[in-house]
Amino acid sequence: MSEVGRLDADTLNALVQAADLQALTVAQIFDLFREEKALHPYLPDATYEVDPRDGALVTFSSARARRPHDYVVPEEPTGEQDCPICQGQTTGVIDVAPLSEGHTFINKNLFPILRVLEKIEPEALEQARHDGAPMMKRATYGLHFLQWTSSLHDCDWHNMTQADRVVVLERLAALECKLLFDDHQLMPPAEPWDPQTKARGYVSIIKNYGAPVGGSLAHGHQQIAYSNIMPRRIHNNWSFFERRRETFAGFIERENPDELTVADYGQALLLVPYFMRRPYNMMLVLRDVRKQHLCQLDEEELAAVAAGWHDAIRLIRGIMPRIGKPIAYNVITHNGPGAGLYFEFLPYTQETGGFEHLGLWVCQHNPVAAAGVLRSRLEALNQD
Repeated sequence: MSEVGRLDADTLNALVQAADLQALTVAQIFDLFREEKALHPYLPDATYEVDPRDGALVTFSSARARRPHDYVVPEEPTGEQDCPICQGQTTGVIDVAPLSEGHTFINKNLFPILRVLEKIEPEALEQARHDGAPMMKRATYGLHFLQWTSSLHDCDWHNMTQADRVVVLERLAALECKLLFDDHQLMPPAEPWDPQTKARGYVSIIKNYGAPVGGSLAHGHQQIAYSNIMPRRIHNNWSFFERRRETFAGFIERENPDELTVADYGQALLLVPYFMRRPYNMMLVLRDVRKQHLCQLDEEELAAVAAGWHDAIRLIRGIMPRIGKPIAYNVITHNGPGAGLYFEFLPYTQETGGFEHLGLWVCQHNPVAAAGVLRSRLEALNQD
């Protein structure tokens, strides 16, 4: 039995199917998902539809409603609660790396948004369209992973060392690279979006924390989806590039006013976007717009991203209680052609109202004041 507040090494070792995902082919990873019997009761429907108004893709997975939740509102959960991860009640592990204390590891999501098809038909390898033709019974498939930031329950981006944060990013980048660029024919090519990359399929990297934004377990983690369908944000970033002939990362770094900068890490910039939809939304933008994926970053760039995630998340965790909100936020990775590489940090600081559903966003703060608060708060944190 694992120690309260952490997944111990012996329990973790019993779950390991591969210590390093580089030892696996993508086909073998698909097979491990097929063979994971614990997943079978929670598989999604493997179809998607398209909202014809904006091309948004909608997948269906009714089984995810049965996920366990350990968040307590309004109190924040602690390691004293029964955490299924700390108890080793999870799926097989395909990658594990030591940290200064404990480990970071990657396994299969027990409640996936995508499923592995027993047989991939040729039409499933066609690129997803965004035109919204009704009820086409489009096939959606792929892999859904979890990266546990640390085997220690209370360790996450806001309180881990810089060296440990870099290790977490390195393993995340290794998974992204394996899925996109391993020589396999199990996903459609990314063409015509960027035929030079030879990437196959689409890797989506997010982080949810807190029940109001879709988080179910408090043990710090990231989610990685590998799909045959292109998320709308990737489509939007490429469309932006098509219109302006520049990446969004390059555009926002140049056009965003200096007074909205929160922190400068040399290789990356943490900022409040001038079109901030919700109070304290932030973006971390990589300066080298030629880079499109985590796996293309050099050592200095990985360090800058690790520092930016650290600062943005601890700012969110400090500000939300001050404004009377439970700690809840999403992190979204924008990778692939047209984006450059940038990350959005979206604290749940304001509810979505009717005007927002019409596309008219009403933000209860202004970007200049928000950036000032964030800079002052970050300075205070760095002095502690």
